[in-house]
This record gives sequence, structure tokens and C-alpha cells, in this order.
Amino acid sequence: QVQLLESGGGLVQTGGSRRISCVAVGSGARMYDMAWYRQAPGKQRELVASITTGGTTNYAASVKGRFTISRDNAKNTLYLQMNSLQPEDTADYYCLADGYSDYGPVHDLWGQGTQVTVSS
Repeated sequence: QVQLLESGGGLVQTGGSRRISCVAVGSGARMYDMAWYRQAPGKQRELVASITTGGTTNYAASVKGRFTISRDNAKNTLYLQMNSLQPEDTADYYCLADGYSDYGPVHDLWGQGTQVTVSS
């Protein structure tokens, strides 16, 4: 089985920065398209940023210019560098991936989430 494990969440002050990570673990895990989503209390989960295997990125308008998504394919790890954080960025952040493992294709695999709280 393949799992996505997020880390790096925590409390940060307005205007601060934080980097969160998501590592794919499991036998033969190889991730293709990956993305970060977030869900604030009482709101629907929304796409924050995505990245293809080749490195093409896409961002939500609300984070463009402040957040940077990147990946290290050798480490099976996805990153989200968040700068100029605002209270409205407070949410649980989730990693999503499609890929492959020794057990076969992996579709719409979600991590358990990491909480980011931005204090005003």
C-alpha cells in the first residue's frame, strides 16, 4: 500500500512563512500528478496548487505570488512554500496524488492533512 504523509504544519504569525511537505511511502511508490488542497473550518475543500511530473504548476488565484509548489521526485516528496501568510490561509492542508506502486495504479490518494494556523 502507498500512503501520503504530510508534515510541517503549525502556528505562524501573519506575514510569516511556512513550508509543508508530503512524502509518498510504500513499496515502489512513484507519484505523477500531485496537488495541495486546503479546507478551512466550515468551508469546502479547495485546490491550492498542483504540479505535474514534468514540473508544470498551477495555482489558485488567492495564493498566486505567495505560495510555491515544488517536488523532489527522487525523494517522492511534494512541498508547499507559503510566504506572506494571512489569517484566511488558516486551514487543514491535504496532499493529493496519482501514481503507481508495486501493487498497481494509485488514483486520488489523499494524505491525512496538516494544520496551518495563521494568527492575526
